[in-house]
Amino acid sequence: MAMTFHLDIVSAEKKLFSGTVESFMVTGSEGELGIYPGHTPLLTAIKPGMVRLVKQHGHEEIIYISGGMVEVQPGTATVLADTAIRGEELDAAKAEEAKRKAEENIQNQHGDIDFAQAASDLAKAIAQLRVIELTRQTRRK
Repeated sequence: MAMTFHLDIVSAEKKLFSGTVESFMVTGSEGELGIYPGHTPLLTAIKPGMVRLVKQHGHEEIIYISGGMVEVQPGTATVLADTAIRGEELDAAKAEEAKRKAEENIQNQHGDIDFAQAASDLAKAIAQLRVIELTRQTRRK
């Protein structure tokens, strides 16, 4: 039997996941993190992207997060996300439109457009599209 630990994924709106996992992956402020049972305690910021969790018996789930924090303690981990949405609940058309709009704002910079905000919006839209694609691939397996 595989070793496991408890994981909670919560956003400001709701608790999205609470259960036992074999591992999870997330993008930290310094790069990709793979968290497995027995991981050293950790507290770090996370970037917009995804949490890819492997539940017991190898079942995978992918959740989009817009950023936040991850805390790892012995036997438990918590992802505190600004926004968290299950991959199958994301709207591909909205994500494509947000990406197009952010790219347009970056290309046509005006005094009233904040470049940092446009770049952040672009990163979030790209992350959502990646989560949508990975969720579709996971369902096909």
